[in-house]
Amino acid sequence: MGTFESLDVDGSTARLYVAGDIRPDAPGVLVLHAWWGLNDDALAYADRLAAAGFAVTAPDMMGAEVATTIEDAKRLSSAAESPDTKPSVEAIALAAVDDLAQRLGPTPRLAVLGWSFGAAYATLLPAERDRLVASVVYYGVYTGPHIEQSSAAVLGHFAETDQFESDEGIAELEETLRAAGRDVTIHRYPGTGHWFAEPSRDAYRPEAADLAFDRTVDFLGKHLGGGPAAD
Repeated sequence: MGTFESLDVDGSTARLYVAGDIRPDAPGVLVLHAWWGLNDDALAYADRLAAAGFAVTAPDMMGAEVATTIEDAKRLSSAAESPDTKPSVEAIALAAVDDLAQRLGPTPRLAVLGWSFGAAYATLLPAERDRLVASVVYYGVYTGPHIEQSSAAVLGHFAETDQFESDEGIAELEETLRAAGRDVTIHRYPGTGHWFAEPSRDAYRPEAADLAFDRTVDFLGKHLGGGPAAD
């Protein structure tokens, strides 16, 4: 289990979950939660990554609120991304990147991982912070501006049938990343839907979730050093 700390964000503050001890020489991973907020699924995943040998933190981008229904999640995510909300989601995420880098010393090895809502920022952030050398996205597509400005490798986990992400959208993500010269691997998981990797959701499929986690650990180990893939 980790601890909650306060993250400075341009003079404001946000909660930051620190999963276990942070070793200065460890490869770092920033975990960005789904539109539910920083719930138990996100915390458990961060803990699991930490147990695999990574230095892991997870910022709270929803002001300490957690949703359990789609309606509440829509409300939370809309409020979080409102131009009137300060600090912004992007500012919180960037501050968390910088905080983790500082914890890991002068030559940090960093990656970012996000689900759905968080996946968009996991795709975007490496263009803002070149110390992020890898991104992992769970069932979230972002093909907007700036992603061509990063060389970070990308691993994507997507459901076979997804009411929120179309096959065309997933294909466009892969094509956009490849056109930008990015190293990209996209996996589709048969018999799954959106949220298949989140234990609190009815869509949870443990076999697919475990496979996605194992692939994530191997990918992070390859691109960051540390973890099983570096042995």
